[in-house]
Amino acid sequence: MINKKKFQLAIILNMLLIACNATYKPLDSSMAQASVKNIKAPIFTRETHNLVAHIHMAAAESIQLNQIELLLNDAAVKNFARIDLYSTDTSAKFSANVLVTSLVPTGKNASLKLDGMPVTGKSNYWISVVLKDDAGIDDKVMLKVHKIKTSGNRHINFSEQGDVVRRLGIALRKPMDDNSHSYRIPGLIHTNTGALIAVYDIRYEHSGDLPANIDVGMNKSTDGGRTWLPMQKIMDMGEPHKNNGVGDPAVLFDPATKTLWTAALWSKGNRSIHGSLGGISPDSTGQFVLVSSKDDGNTWSKPYSITPHIKDPKWKIFFNGPGNGIAMQDGTIVFAAQYWDENKLPWSTIVYSKDHGKTWQAGVGAKSNTTEAQVIETTPGTIMISMRDNRGKFRSVATTADMGKTWKEHATSYSVLKDPVCMASIIKANVNINGTKKDIVFFSNPAHSYKRVDMTIKASRDLAESWNPADQLLLDEREQFGYSCMTPIDDKTIGILYEGVRYIYFMRIPVDDILK
Repeated sequence: MINKKKFQLAIILNMLLIACNATYKPLDSSMAQASVKNIKAPIFTRETHNLVAHIHMAAAESIQLNQIELLLNDAAVKNFARIDLYSTDTSAKFSANVLVTSLVPTGKNASLKLDGMPVTGKSNYWISVVLKDDAGIDDKVMLKVHKIKTSGNRHINFSEQGDVVRRLGIALRKPMDDNSHSYRIPGLIHTNTGALIAVYDIRYEHSGDLPANIDVGMNKSTDGGRTWLPMQKIMDMGEPHKNNGVGDPAVLFDPATKTLWTAALWSKGNRSIHGSLGGISPDSTGQFVLVSSKDDGNTWSKPYSITPHIKDPKWKIFFNGPGNGIAMQDGTIVFAAQYWDENKLPWSTIVYSKDHGKTWQAGVGAKSNTTEAQVIETTPGTIMISMRDNRGKFRSVATTADMGKTWKEHATSYSVLKDPVCMASIIKANVNINGTKKDIVFFSNPAHSYKRVDMTIKASRDLAESWNPADQLLLDEREQFGYSCMTPIDDKTIGILYEGVRYIYFMRIPVDDILK
């Protein structure tokens, strides 16, 4: 006969075994549905809300959520300090309201515990990440929503969109750093020592343009942008601060003299674009001011104006294009610039010095109704200018072989590079491609015809004569103020400084990730 106790024990053990090995079955789609949208955006150090995935649920009747299972890679486990889940009453992009739960990941499988949280109707959740302070910004991390589990050993089937692998970066400047409301207008350059110099507007009271209480700030990195020294203030025009702002910087390195130059617009009172009256005095027109450093950015000269030497008094205003400048092969140093003529019509142009900053000269306008520009030297003696065009939709492009005395519109002008009327960056860099050094032109901007979204780096293998759609990298799809500036870090890496909303972000981008 079968021992009754042994039989009962066998049944209990079998039931426990079945329970332990039970698989979560899909919940009927008529009861609940879900979708996951992975956000195409980097994850930044110094940021408490890196929203990486949006989960939308629709439940026809009340259900209970138990947990959201995540899959991570080794880099995510190493670099994530915390993963948060927020609920929100809207499906609007990139909003987070109420913290629901958090976890500190210890392995590749992680679960956000919800403990039977009731859900009915439509609901929205955001998964957000906080990085460790020492996160390695060259790493790529993976975070993937694996299962959304409910009570009763069920899970909700969901559709998923977007890449689950993300890049890391640094929030170099964020709102309220050093008691400043906003940071804007990035410029970036590398020096002969390998240092990176970042410049930008310190906008103390609001995010708006001059006239305002604005100074020019700077950070320096000596390790390729992985860490940065504290902010220095390198341009401050003194009292009264509210009506004596200086901003829109551009930075340049002269390798012949080992000198850094930063150019900016000084508005004494209301003498920025719309308040300038012409002439050359600070009391009547905005001033093109310079500072310089001969010790790799550690100390800087006092600001001084070169407006009397380069501005036609008939023009309303004349100042630099923000971003960075170049040193040509013959030693000439060049900033992009713009002037607004006697009819208040803007023109992009250049300012240059053939004696390493002792004297400066200006070119004529390259195209009407263009403003913020950047320049490269394509071939020896030929400058290409990429211009913000107030007509919208595209960048305008022109070239000069006589230092801006005459300009020729380029074949790609106002037809190839989408642009939402925004500043953009263009650089030429000698980089390593499959073991061979080659001059490549890189271009960054919000790659959209009318919205400042989709910060993208593009590359041209033929000195900006053409742009292959395959050779580009979307960095950040989010809405942003949209200015950017690039510089080569080494022959395999491009550095980019770009604007979020009141933020300035820095990233290191491998050349191989742009050139496919």
